Amino acid sequence: MEWRDAPGWLPEGCRVYAVGDVHGCAGRLLGLHTQITRDLAARPVERATLIHLGDLIDKGEDSAGALDLALTAPQGVAEVVNLLGNHEDALLEALAGDRGALRDFRDFGGGATLASWGLDPLSDPAEWRIPERHLRLLRAMALTHRLGGYFFVHGGIRPGVALEAQVRGDLLNIRRTFHDSAAEHGAVIVHGHTPTRDRLPELRANRINLDTGAVHGGALSCAVLEARRVAFLAG
Repeated sequence: MEWRDAPGWLPEGCRVYAVGDVHGCAGRLLGLHTQITRDLAARPVERATLIHLGDLIDKGEDSAGALDLALTAPQGVAEVVNLLGNHEDALLEALAGDRGALRDFRDFGGGATLASWGLDPLSDPAEWRIPERHLRLLRAMALTHRLGGYFFVHGGIRPGVALEAQVRGDLLNIRRTFHDSAAEHGAVIVHGHTPTRDRLPELRANRINLDTGAVHGGALSCAVLEARRVAFLAG
């Protein structure tokens, strides 16, 4: 791995592996988990945390497989944090009876997710028989996670609003207002949601974007954060 100076920091003995938008690319996620296992075997650490930044599902061919991987900690990982993405949110709202969310889910590529469960993509949510382990995972997903000098979230944050006062819609969906801001946010924001133009991780003073368009031909990216440095893995 090629190490760089990081914009944030982690406490001594902590390491974070943060993975960008998977979108059903289960094979690539498995490859990253394998790299994480190898890295931890070669460089043990007191506490390793794996964070999936949301949008595990939709578009790609194996959302079910991606969710299964999110339920399993690679060897050496002490904690797995699965964050809610706007795609998971649309699925949950559709299941709750929101017809607008159902349209969004289908427009977002949700048919591929249903197909990965062996379900008819055009069927009504009342007919969906989703594995219970996946429903539990989806319903348990957190909106944010904070550790050291980093704030992990799917979409981003609204500049000028305290991190503890951010609203759900912005955390899941914000784009340009957040991306264009050079403000100091109180922590370095590690996020996905918006694919980078060059399909490489975006490293800025106030944020790190790890959506490198895995489902659109880019790599699946993972930031390795420790102390005051960062490196990247690609699946």
